Amino acid sequence: MEGLAQRFEENRAHLRSVAYRMLGSIADAEDAVQETWLRLSRTENTHIDNMRGWLTTVVSRISLDMLRSRSLKREQSLDTAIPDFIVSREGNPQDEAVLADSVGLALLVLLDTLTPAERLAFVLHDMFALPFEEIAPIVGRSSTAARKLASRARMRVQGAALPDKDTARQREVVDAFVAAAHTGNLESLIALLDPNVVLLGDRAPALKSIRGAAEVAKQALGFSKLVQKTESVLVNGTPGILSWLPNGKPMAVLGFVVSNDRIVEIYVLSDPNRLQKVIERA
Repeated sequence: MEGLAQRFEENRAHLRSVAYRMLGSIADAEDAVQETWLRLSRTENTHIDNMRGWLTTVVSRISLDMLRSRSLKREQSLDTAIPDFIVSREGNPQDEAVLADSVGLALLVLLDTLTPAERLAFVLHDMFALPFEEIAPIVGRSSTAARKLASRARMRVQGAALPDKDTARQREVVDAFVAAAHTGNLESLIALLDPNVVLLGDRAPALKSIRGAAEVAKQALGFSKLVQKTESVLVNGTPGILSWLPNGKPMAVLGFVVSNDRIVEIYVLSDPNRLQKVIERA
């Protein structure tokens, strides 16, 4: 059993990455990984040649079941779901690992619009290079059908906003945005925003979806009046900010997508419970 546990731990980070991309929830991903260990510990065949392949198949099936259950419970809504953020404080030794293993917020949001089977096929093939012959039995389809699932998913997520490659330049744009909001400079804010910028939030209806540079800039000015201080962080590997209220409590984490030196998308996570967990992990 000790040898089995060691082999599992060698693959834990990989399994967490698969589950997070499948589920968009850190807590659910951790639950899926834990359930994978329980199934491994109960298996009678302890001589598994391809341990990573076996574990990947199991965690994928568990994640697929969780996605299907979530789809059945989810109320019909036009709102866009905000995934859990992976937040790291800049200058942290883990930054390089975060950057290497990150997946963009824009892509995660679009992944949540896929069917469970489409999401699994896309994640396993396009992100982890699993062949369709191995994906097919997980989704209960032929390899040809699994290929079509991934193709449909690929077409739906190809519009995901891609951030500029220069992280330092991204940080300059985000810092300029924060400074302009703090000083109440509406013109400077608008100049930093793409004309079709989108702001998505996870709580108040007013923040669910705001579009257009002028409207987003006005929202940012109102938001800044409530903020005592901001802290630079990485959100899923790209520059973001953590804002604090005057009473010392966190207000929100903002993730940005900067493309061509302009902010094209802003994601706001402000639910107190989710926010606290994000900060604890940072």
